Amino acid sequence: MKKIKYILLALCLLPITAFAAGVEVKLDHAPIKTTDKLSLQRGTQTFVNYCLTCHSADYMRYNRLQDLGLTEKQISENLIFTGQKTGDLMHSAMTKKEAKQWFGVPPPDLSVIARSRGADWLYTYLRQFYRDESTPTGWNNLVFEKTAMPHVLYQLQGEQTLKVEIVDDGHGGKHELKTLEMSKPGTLSKTDYDRQVADLVNYLVYLGEPAASTRVQIGIVVLLFLFFMLGLTYALKHEYWRDIH
Repeated sequence: MKKIKYILLALCLLPITAFAAGVEVKLDHAPIKTTDKLSLQRGTQTFVNYCLTCHSADYMRYNRLQDLGLTEKQISENLIFTGQKTGDLMHSAMTKKEAKQWFGVPPPDLSVIARSRGADWLYTYLRQFYRDESTPTGWNNLVFEKTAMPHVLYQLQGEQTLKVEIVDDGHGGKHELKTLEMSKPGTLSKTDYDRQVADLVNYLVYLGEPAASTRVQIGIVVLLFLFFMLGLTYALKHEYWRDIH
């Protein structure tokens, strides 16, 4: 019985241990503002040019991008490259069979990836790729070790290399400190690349819930209406009970 208790206790602690082991890199804050339509438009362009080749967004239709201030003509001419119509879903050009053959696992659908992973995780992840010849793709990532995804934005960011130092942890022990160094600059500066990634993540957040901003606006109007009705109701109650009080 004691052995069974120990086994059950170990199983209960496994998720905590796994979580603690996975937290190695401090996540950077993503400057998300889903009301910024210009940022969302730039993020959409990055998404269809670099992400939609392998990933899909099966819960979003192209014509929904009109909510971002784009016309149907702009969407058709600048954001659709597969012969699809504006009313079609944002399917990937790659089949799942091809993806599994090339990467070992089909790339996930990105419709709700921001709600699953979080904006800060995505923002940090897309900026922490580095060259690693030991992996099939030649790339690795500090946030998601042994990731199957290659660094599709490397021409923009450049190529980073991993630097590992053994440092004192302040308690008499030592641990590895992993940092990245730019070995080959890309076409964008660090500031411009970070902004482009922020725009992309901003769009991914919007993609997970396109009606979020509208819902917030409606909620504010409803609350203002309720406050107004509260005052009106109190005045009406005061009028009804005036002769009694």
